[in-house]
Amino acid sequence: MLNKFSKSIKSSLEKRSNIILFILVITLTFSLARNITRTNKANLKIEEAKLRVEKLRNENEELNKKLENVKEEFIEKQLRDKLGLAKEGEIIVVLPNEEILRKLAPNYTDEEETLPDPNWKKWMKLFL
Repeated sequence: MLNKFSKSIKSSLEKRSNIILFILVITLTFSLARNITRTNKANLKIEEAKLRVEKLRNENEELNKKLENVKEEFIEKQLRDKLGLAKEGEIIVVLPNEEILRKLAPNYTDEEETLPDPNWKKWMKLFL
């Protein structure tokens, strides 16, 4: 009787352990699948970030080139404006200050431009 009881307990424990083992395997499988999915998403984000970094580096290089060009233009403009220097073959024209230019310039009176009278007004003036 004890033998039967112990066999029934063993078979019961084996069934339960099989069920627990099966649940454990399924849980681990889902956990592994979820981790693989997360890893793939993280890798995609890393690739996107690398592409953005490369794009920003290229943009930075272009902006640095433009900055160098602008610096050269700025220096050239300052040399021309402040020091009165010119390139070879250029002629520098120095104008007098504004007061003298205003005195020398012809005086124009600002007249309002008016449109000619429409035809109906001309006819009214003719008959009245």
